[in-house]
Amino acid sequence: MSISASAPWLNFYGRIPKTIDYPRLTMYQLIEQTARSVPENIAYEFMGKETTYAQFLARIDRAARALYALGIRKGDRVTICMPNTPQAVDCFYALNRLGAVPNMIHPLSATAEITFYLDTSDSKAILTLDRFYGKVHTALQKAKRKPLLLIAKLQDELKPLLKIGFSLTEARKFPKLPKDKTYVLWSDTLKNATASLPADDGNYTDCACILYSGGTTGTTKGICLSSYNFNALALQTIASSGYDDIQGCSMLSVMPIFHGFGLGIGIHTALVGGARCILVPNFNVKTYADLLKKKRPNFIPGVPTLFEALLRTQGLENLDMSFLMGVFSGGDSLSVELKAKVDTFLKAHGAKVQIREGYGTTECVTASCLTPIGFARNGSIGIPFPDTYYKIVKVGTTEEVEAETEGEICLSGPTVMLGYLDNPEETANTLRRHTDGRVWLHTGDLGKMDKDGFVYFRQRIKRMIITSGFNVYPSQLENIIDGHPKVLLSCVIGVKDAYKMQRVKAFVVLKPGFTPSEAIKQELLAYCRERIAKYAMPREIEFREELPKTLVGKVAYRVLEEEEEAKTK
Repeated sequence: MSISASAPWLNFYGRIPKTIDYPRLTMYQLIEQTARSVPENIAYEFMGKETTYAQFLARIDRAARALYALGIRKGDRVTICMPNTPQAVDCFYALNRLGAVPNMIHPLSATAEITFYLDTSDSKAILTLDRFYGKVHTALQKAKRKPLLLIAKLQDELKPLLKIGFSLTEARKFPKLPKDKTYVLWSDTLKNATASLPADDGNYTDCACILYSGGTTGTTKGICLSSYNFNALALQTIASSGYDDIQGCSMLSVMPIFHGFGLGIGIHTALVGGARCILVPNFNVKTYADLLKKKRPNFIPGVPTLFEALLRTQGLENLDMSFLMGVFSGGDSLSVELKAKVDTFLKAHGAKVQIREGYGTTECVTASCLTPIGFARNGSIGIPFPDTYYKIVKVGTTEEVEAETEGEICLSGPTVMLGYLDNPEETANTLRRHTDGRVWLHTGDLGKMDKDGFVYFRQRIKRMIITSGFNVYPSQLENIIDGHPKVLLSCVIGVKDAYKMQRVKAFVVLKPGFTPSEAIKQELLAYCRERIAKYAMPREIEFREELPKTLVGKVAYRVLEEEEEAKTK
């Protein structure tokens, strides 16, 4: 019997249930169920302002009425281009209440990227913050459809005194909104939320959210995920946490809402479980100590960068961290060295837990595998969630390999996506039915599984850079850089970085007649800033007269990677 069929990982579940009964409900319906059972619990807090579950449910319904009055109907797509704020959370669930589809994107996306996301999703409206108005308005002008622009303001969600302070300081840093009719204020739509809502006939298997990923090919694609996918993830995560329930606990919701990890675990899992989301719109190391000391969160999900920052954060010397009930790392591989350092730090500060590494892809929302309590193995990303199966296959085939043999990681379970948006060919390449009758997600990642079912991640089959937990695809950046009139050829690689894990570096060969200079470098960077998201921007540009080539004439990016690695030794 194959490893996947025998599921040896079940022997390490302990108190974790081997299977879960997943409700046939939409995300909104499951949250409504939670809100009815714990109405006085805090659903989320934002900059010190608390919102109970009863208030949250009322806010969702109000936002749904406002969106309905604006013409948003079942099946319509609405882009949410926001950090972690109450308006973003309310809008997400309000759209689900209407059977509409939130299209989640990074608010730091470049103008051209925003236009791409709007066109790809055929969005009817977009919600963003006032500070992003200029960029988003420009993107709208280039979009095929001219979506309605909804503008939210952070100060609308602040306590009175903090609101005044914000208006006098932070708000002044951003250009004032024009007084024309090119947008509608989110606050105004809520005031006019008088429309009656249609009956809630949401289908839990419909596409309920679009997230973005390069998938296995490095080309940006929309990923269609259902309410069933998200709800299954929430219940699996709670079951795997090691606690019977998480009602009244708190989650440091620092991972962004446009990211599967941030939305699926940092927000939806917490809300399904009746826990409190501590919404953090803009994380930085300086605020980390304050958050931990003042909020004392029970659960912290984050990327390795977040935990590396924990080790460098000043002001935690005497903090008793026994309040921690779970520390989860995902979004990038956690090195054995960093895990050991974080575990030592946690123990020294009174925490009774160790960091637990998980693994997943946006094609299954986020995590689908987690280190079980008390059974960590060096270098392992853990064992599959309940009702989720893993197998390792020979690359390019559906043929399962033996234990300890490297191959492509495949997974099957209730969180696997519906498919790629309007891309049946790529969907068919990624979701494949094997001879066992199951549909398996081919992740494009290399790894192995030991005889006990513990999974080990090795590397991406396709080129990809992960910086601060975000996927960056070199080929996309090279295409952009090569489009500059002075550039002949470029090659982008990831360089080791103590904080980001990897930073983006570009090697550039200029066209004949142009000489490398600081002025051209700045020109290139300015060119990139207009076309590349901030997190994916090259941090370094190195000019070369020529780039190393393989025997078939392709740029030998691995040679450049080896050169950079040698510099760090």
